[in-house]
Amino acid sequence: MMMSAARTQLLIVDMQERLMPSMVEGERALANAIRLVKAAEILAIPALSSEQYPQGLGPTIAPLKEAMGPAPRFEKLSFSAAADPKIARHIRDEATWGRDQIVLAGVETHVCVLQSALGFRKMGLSVFVVADAAAAHAPESAALAFHRLRSAGVAVVDSDMALFEWLGAAGTPRFKAMRSLLK
Repeated sequence: MMMSAARTQLLIVDMQERLMPSMVEGERALANAIRLVKAAEILAIPALSSEQYPQGLGPTIAPLKEAMGPAPRFEKLSFSAAADPKIARHIRDEATWGRDQIVLAGVETHVCVLQSALGFRKMGLSVFVVADAAAAHAPESAALAFHRLRSAGVAVVDSDMALFEWLGAAGTPRFKAMRSLLK
């Protein structure tokens, strides 16, 4: 199944001040998450973010917070965003309007991203995890998470796949608006 801009919602999971410095390839994950957010804005894809226990782990990292602008941000305690009642309600509400695909990026790949993806899959959504916009403190943990996600029917993609599938075609005004985001 391909991602569709008309059917997608984007969730950035827990890219927070105290978590990001310990992530392997965290800068790459952050840059690609920001790319996704900017593309979502251009394509009118609803975006939101979560923060895991921000009192202890700090707020969303500043560059991402700036890119997200007024998009909803939810604090959570459960590792799975799908297990948080406010986030789950928000995602379900969007799904009732035809946005039955959820694209996930964030940290840590093997904890909150994994558990969120599995939870949203259980809710009946088509779930895509953007591998180059996700990070963990150990590469082995991320690799295990991606394997497990695939086994559970979650699509593991990269940010280029997301952007180009959302666009669908070149030579359009939307393509021209996103040209600076395309690698």
